[in-house]
Amino acid sequence: SIPAGANLHRIIITDSDAATAQQYDPFGLDDSPYPEDLWKWLDETSASTGAGFTAIPHNSNISKGYMFAETSLRGKTMDNDYATLRAKWEKVAEITQIKGDSETHSSISPDDEFADFENYPFYIQRQWTEYTPKAGDFVRGALKRGLEIEKKLGLNPYVLGVIGSTDAHTSLPSAEEDNFHGKLATDSIPENKQGRWQPDDDTPGSSGWAMSASGLAAVWAEGNSRTAILDALKRREVYATTGPRIGVQFYGGASFTEADLQNADLYNYATANGVPMGGELSQGSAPVFLVIAEKDALGANLDRVQIVKGWLDSSGEAQEKVFNVAWSGKESGERQLDAQGKLPAVGNTVDLSNGKVDNSIGTAQLSALWTDPQFDAATTAFYYVR
Repeated sequence: SIPAGANLHRIIITDSDAATAQQYDPFGLDDSPYPEDLWKWLDETSASTGAGFTAIPHNSNISKGYMFAETSLRGKTMDNDYATLRAKWEKVAEITQIKGDSETHSSISPDDEFADFENYPFYIQRQWTEYTPKAGDFVRGALKRGLEIEKKLGLNPYVLGVIGSTDAHTSLPSAEEDNFHGKLATDSIPENKQGRWQPDDDTPGSSGWAMSASGLAAVWAEGNSRTAILDALKRREVYATTGPRIGVQFYGGASFTEADLQNADLYNYATANGVPMGGELSQGSAPVFLVIAEKDALGANLDRVQIVKGWLDSSGEAQEKVFNVAWSGKESGERQLDAQGKLPAVGNTVDLSNGKVDNSIGTAQLSALWTDPQFDAATTAFYYVR
């Protein structure tokens, strides 16, 4: 579904086996271009066959603001029925992939120094038009908009976990910078990359070189089965990486302590005393967040861990703030927060002649216990780790 170049793809994941899948035909654009019709089909098909499903918004950064809009694609004001169906079937969104990052944009998050990571300013259409980022294109915008809609409807359609994907059309894994085959088979031949989707020499266009080696979906499943993986997606116990196999644990609760960071049975302890990533907390005191991140064994060291918060101000408008909660060089005093809570850059050891990295800066693991210093029990908020 790409009406007028607005990318509105959904990726559908099912736990169906062959016998179950033979009971239904896939639902496609030829059935309806409207996502609410897809969700109704998922509702009916799941009820009639017992198949499990989830729908994942894909490449929202080039949706022209429609992926996470305040109205339906039919132009109708969002009502409870629409919000309920969407919340039921779209638990997770894709936040990064070959065609760029869908977290946020500097025009929307001007105070976020990493907001312009892997921008992809090209729509999928024959006639070139200038890329115009909108809040409805990005996952952070969706999370904020969800809080505003919840205040009006009493229901939040945008309570989302995130994954990464490649979006490669080659059947080749392509999430590693030093082993990137491109999106399409033609991209794997370097001389073919220049000028793809470029109508003439005077018009900007996308090429294979404009794309990113990304990403991966990380899933905290209870077993290696279709059902267990689908269950993890539904409870949002998932995260995204842009390619490195970084290990991340993130929990929220009322009473975590520094000692819990060393708990050998952290998962069971933390889920018994709080919630893991994707969970929801309801409490009067400020939640205590516990985060551990480990580098990819074959990848670069880690720079920092941040927690991104969104909340509603007194006027009902969504706000955002990025907190640095753990970073390399903190213990030694090499890097310290300034008055605005910003950190100096970790440094750069890339050899531009060959792209290789001297892995001499950063650290292999970062962990933190963090409590929101601006917590207000009277307003709903979201938090995620970056």
